[in-house]
Amino acid sequence: MSNLYRFGISLEKDLIRDFDKHIEANNYRNRSEAIRDLIREELVKKQWLCDNEVAGAITMIYDHHKRELVNNLMDIQHDFQSLVISSQHVHLDHHHCLEILAVKGKACDVTDLSNRMKAQKGVMHVTLSMSSTGKELR
Repeated sequence: MSNLYRFGISLEKDLIRDFDKHIEANNYRNRSEAIRDLIREELVKKQWLCDNEVAGAITMIYDHHKRELVNNLMDIQHDFQSLVISSQHVHLDHHHCLEILAVKGKACDVTDLSNRMKAQKGVMHVTLSMSSTGKELR
């Protein structure tokens, strides 16, 4: 017996036309694959609740010439050392650096780390990408 469950949905013509464009632009073979990914994405977002474990990356670009910024960022990382699995530092040009932190821990703690780094003067841009590990922490 198959693990697949088939069902039908009704959508407005404009919405399905736009969805089909999305499918083509993202190289899906069919609507079912695209819908499965959208459902998974939504379910993963629910895992970002505070008591759930996430893994992800914090990507940051900053001006390393800003006074005390590098020290402040390092202090923050040390304050959250239980979350930081790995870091990579890249010199983009004479003034700007790219830093990528691989992180794993409670979603609220990972978000707090990202926000604290983002708030530092001289940090130009920070993105946080999280994915669920499927574990709930209590």
